[in-house]
Amino acid sequence: MKLHKYLKYVAYALGIIGALFALLIITGSDAMIDNMLYVAYLVLAIVLILVLIYVIKGLFAGDIKKTLTSLGLFLGIIVISYFLSSGTDLDLQPFNDKGLDITEAISKNVGAGLYTFYFLGVAAIASMLLSGVKNLFNK
Repeated sequence: MKLHKYLKYVAYALGIIGALFALLIITGSDAMIDNMLYVAYLVLAIVLILVLIYVIKGLFAGDIKKTLTSLGLFLGIIVISYFLSSGTDLDLQPFNDKGLDITEAISKNVGAGLYTFYFLGVAAIASMLLSGVKNLFNK
């Protein structure tokens, strides 16, 4: 409970600092934009560190076999998606004419990311539907 109190005060302090910087930016002080970005980077770093700490803590507190199985399935989906994407299904010349320097490897990585997103989205929707149907029949 003490940690909640401390984090609440830290959140209030960061909110007040952010509001002050926002007022300075609104009044036309362009130099304060850099300070606002530094505060945003600091908050992002704090959040990422806390997330990593609690994820690692939860990893060692829970069932390690189940966690590693889930991680292996996730990596397997990524590998399958990478092999499914071709990287040659798009004409890259218009992108290169604009100076974006898109190669087939970049196109293949983007395709793999899209296939991974589609597969995980379908799996999430299917699990929600399955859970709903299971709850209907169990009542």
